[in-house]
Amino acid sequence: MRSRIITVSDAGEFGLISRVTEGLETVPSTLVGPGDDAAVVATPDGKVVASTDLLIENRHFRRDWSTAEDVGHKAAARAFSDIAAMGALPTALLIGFGAPPALELTWVDGLMAGLRAECAHVEAAIVGGDVTAADQVTIAVTALGDLEWRSPVTLDGARVGDVVAVCGRLGWAAAGFAVLGRGFRSPVQVVAAHRRPEPPYFEGPHAATLGATAMTDVSDGLVADLGHVAAASGVRIDLQGAAVPVPAKLREVGAALNVDPMVWILTGGDDYALAATFPTGTELPEPWVRIGVVAEGEGVRVDGRRWPAGGHEHFR
Repeated sequence: MRSRIITVSDAGEFGLISRVTEGLETVPSTLVGPGDDAAVVATPDGKVVASTDLLIENRHFRRDWSTAEDVGHKAAARAFSDIAAMGALPTALLIGFGAPPALELTWVDGLMAGLRAECAHVEAAIVGGDVTAADQVTIAVTALGDLEWRSPVTLDGARVGDVVAVCGRLGWAAAGFAVLGRGFRSPVQVVAAHRRPEPPYFEGPHAATLGATAMTDVSDGLVADLGHVAAASGVRIDLQGAAVPVPAKLREVGAALNVDPMVWILTGGDDYALAATFPTGTELPEPWVRIGVVAEGEGVRVDGRRWPAGGHEHFR
């Protein structure tokens, strides 16, 4: 006889809270963790970097495309990437979770496993959150970070003459999304990139120590996100197409799907690479790659031309 599926409704609100918080790891910066009215997180230099991200089922993820553990990894990665883009190290995560009462409890277990694993990667802790009933799975993630006595690297610091560089994968998640959208499950490398991004977290603080003047994570597309830097800084960003790396795997997938891989690289999001500007003369170590310069003007140009509108934007 098939065993009965245990659902979120069977556990109830407090049973669910107990299940997701049981055995959560702590880190030195966590002074008060889950179980009280609010968490208390140490801030040695008196500054806290904070960012909130929202994931809604069938908008940001599909349960038939990604496992619950994949979704957990991605939810934490999206939020921690914003912390890294400010030049900070992630320290804590708060989770708001909404789910249909009929959702299998094992799916929640998988989600928590992914969240915990991504936190362990950056030595951060889940310090609290909330649960509620919802028509579809909804995950709200708030990440906190520590600047370690540095100033934040913001969007508005790019100056004419700065060099533009990137670190991390570009176009892989968009290629994976395209593959999944065509009904395929391979190549596994690009599909995995869509399911579980790998942001270069520690390169954010590294860029800050190198003197980065502006920085952003590439969540909505390289051109779109550098456009935010250009607008905030009152400059133009000129990218050199030949300098932007195009991995062989993306060329292969592009040829198979009849898509120019540069479309994925320049306008695809969800990889959470870092893009930053640095003073001219800065020696950029690997894995940073110089791809352009900051000039007078406005917007972003690729080889002197405006790239066709792309990138992700909500409500459109």
